[in-house]
Amino acid sequence: MAENKFLQPFVKWAGGKRQLLPEILPRIPKNYSRYYEPFVGGGAVLFSLRPKKFVINDKNKEIINVYRTIQENVDSLIKELKTYKNDSDFYYKKRDLDRNKNFEDLPAVKRAARILYLNKTCYNGLFRVNRQGQFNVPFGNYKNPNFVNEFTLRAVSKFLNEANCRIDSGDYLHGLKGIRKGSFVYFDPPYDPVSTSASFTGYTLTGFDKQEQVRLKQACDQLHNKGCKFLLSNSATDFIKDLYKDYTIDIVHARRNINSDSAGRGKIAEVLIRNYDI
Repeated sequence: MAENKFLQPFVKWAGGKRQLLPEILPRIPKNYSRYYEPFVGGGAVLFSLRPKKFVINDKNKEIINVYRTIQENVDSLIKELKTYKNDSDFYYKKRDLDRNKNFEDLPAVKRAARILYLNKTCYNGLFRVNRQGQFNVPFGNYKNPNFVNEFTLRAVSKFLNEANCRIDSGDYLHGLKGIRKGSFVYFDPPYDPVSTSASFTGYTLTGFDKQEQVRLKQACDQLHNKGCKFLLSNSATDFIKDLYKDYTIDIVHARRNINSDSAGRGKIAEVLIRNYDI
């Protein structure tokens, strides 16, 4: 894809990979037939690679609705966002829409605009829901947040429409459906917690526990046996390093800036795991 400085993530995302790109990009294989990202989130790696053929997926239905809306109806999305206001009353009115039992009946454009608006105006740029699936981050009270971001939305729309792509929402295995030999998969799952209080599972209702980490490793084994390449990010816990001991494990250091607890921000050890040579 041609270079476009506006083609970049349109949301801040917990565990996002923008600041880790200098470590990730040199480890991307030179050749592959199709790119897969089953935990796409904010898409930092996707928008850096800009593949011509790809499949993206996320269990979070709201973020996938944003991707699809940007692809299919970006003009209406921008028009909707331009009617929004940066004030507390308006913020909480939009935030509390998911308390309504008819929330999922809202038009896709209004749901997508809500997520983009909340992401840019909520405190610390978090996407967090409670056990009822309700967005529960307070108003950020920022002076001039760019929640319309028209140039980026149009650049992303152009990219999604020019590429041969599939946009899925569901379990990550659903996002790998139909994968063939020669494909490349980048996994960025919810991380194995480095402590009992640390977790990046708040962006979906269902947690990603150690059993899920084992299930993901089994999926990696299947991809390896099929002749696919994979690169996986995770925390550098003993559990993860032991789980993937048969693959190449590189220790890298990343700075986590999106954390509700300031003590949880800063450089920490992470792993990049792959089944190929670079």
